[in-house]
Amino acid sequence: MSLKKKLAMGVATGALAVSMIGGGTYAYFNDVETSTNSFAAGTLDLAVNPETIIDVGNLKPGDWMYRGFHLENNGSLDISKVLLTTEYTESVAGFGDHIVVEFLINEDKSSILGPSNVIDSMTLSELANMTEDAVKNESPRWFGWQGGEKSGLKAGTKDKLHVMFRFNDNGEDQNAYQGADLQLKWTFDAKQTAGTSR
Repeated sequence: MSLKKKLAMGVATGALAVSMIGGGTYAYFNDVETSTNSFAAGTLDLAVNPETIIDVGNLKPGDWMYRGFHLENNGSLDISKVLLTTEYTESVAGFGDHIVVEFLINEDKSSILGPSNVIDSMTLSELANMTEDAVKNESPRWFGWQGGEKSGLKAGTKDKLHVMFRFNDNGEDQNAYQGADLQLKWTFDAKQTAGTSR
């Protein structure tokens, strides 16, 4: 065998040894663990009970109507606020100026110091331009202390509200509203509480 062949054979043997070292297997200790994780979103589920708060006919100026209803949090998340918006349609223009919400009180947020009035004597036409929080504690504060439940509506709880409507008797001719009809829509929009570290 010539020197060239011997050198070539040596180089080939060396390359084979290096490739075996690089591609060979090694024995070592090993331990593998897996972590299974999940994310599940909560629910906001607000209910108005009863759904129809008022349905009256044959009204005359001076009549008033008291009703009670509940706002219920049937979801798994706490509610920070429930925004109340007012919409209505009227068969005779101006009828909404004569229907007054004398009060809307959240009984659960009220205290011995006074009621938690969401609405205090406003016509439907005035309310249509406002948005109020129906579960905010609006009862009076004395020296930093306020009674009643905290604002908001915790999961699995409910608030009792009282409302009184009145067909305002303004002492003037209101014949234009004989036979008038008004359809009131109150929308209660529940909002979640702020995000927290979990």
